[in-house]
Amino acid sequence: MKRTTTSTALAAGLALLAQSAAAEGNLNLYNFGLYTPPELLEKFSKEYDVEVTLTDFVANEEAIARVQAGGHGMDVIIVSGYFIPAFVEQGLLMESSPSEMENFNNIAEQWKSIPTDPERSYTVPWVWGTTGVMVNTKVYDGDINTAAIFLDPPEELKGSINVVPSMNDMIDMTLSYIGAEPCTTDRESLSKARDLLLSAKENWASVDYPSFEKFINEDLNASVFWSGASARIHGMNDGFEYGWPATGYMKWMDNAAILSDATNVENARLFLNFIMAPENAAMISNYTMYSNGIVGSEEFMTPELVNARELSVPDELKGAAIEQKLCGREAQDLYTRIWTELTR
Repeated sequence: MKRTTTSTALAAGLALLAQSAAAEGNLNLYNFGLYTPPELLEKFSKEYDVEVTLTDFVANEEAIARVQAGGHGMDVIIVSGYFIPAFVEQGLLMESSPSEMENFNNIAEQWKSIPTDPERSYTVPWVWGTTGVMVNTKVYDGDINTAAIFLDPPEELKGSINVVPSMNDMIDMTLSYIGAEPCTTDRESLSKARDLLLSAKENWASVDYPSFEKFINEDLNASVFWSGASARIHGMNDGFEYGWPATGYMKWMDNAAILSDATNVENARLFLNFIMAPENAAMISNYTMYSNGIVGSEEFMTPELVNARELSVPDELKGAAIEQKLCGREAQDLYTRIWTELTR
């Protein structure tokens, strides 16, 4: 919301100053691995005299399981947009009202409301990106904007393909490839998707979150992968290019939220406000190679990031984006059956 009076802005500023003056102690951050710039935590720690401890996780499923178990000691968590409802329905996130924070107006209009947190009652942007395919063009010189890379792979890529163990993304992209709707409960479509995945698996090397070195050294030459991670790999081996499957690729945003049982609440609120400042949001983007949704951050971004091809979806492929979401219970159960069969 736009501030309309000087007194409102002054009150907000005084409140933030009061928080800043009182800030000390600790903050425990829970985030995906390789997703948090050390210099961001150093800056926050120095500015507010707060010691920050970072704990990594691999996937949303791992994170929510640990939070559900209790006794985790975390304050702020990074959660993918489609997973927010699962956290909220179980009372795991604090309704921290980020829209009342001083830096909230820095969020770009398209990200001030998201389907899973329409009022931004719980979350603020971390970064956003896409899930598509990454291919070594020194090995393969065909079309890279196709899910056939992993579902009906060319001979030269067979045996050196990885797919990330992200169940919903994998099945949604496969359903789109065969012309079905993501999150469908249609048994015929799901059976067709399952059969295609099982057949394609024979040509894969792994279902994994592999180290970047496996691509840089060309032990792996293709993968279902993320735009920012692909940009980082391209910077170390320029043979790798990123493609957006024309039949459908995933678009998502990861967000920062305060856990409902956080012990360092005021420091957590300071951190959410802190990452909505353009210079700090740019620090996250420069490290992760993803866009961030904060207006004004571009001027602090590195030329490598600003010019990264992976961050600019071609106009003709923008309509193929699939908003990442968690399916209904019936579809989710059917997805789980397929995934269990595929990964056993």
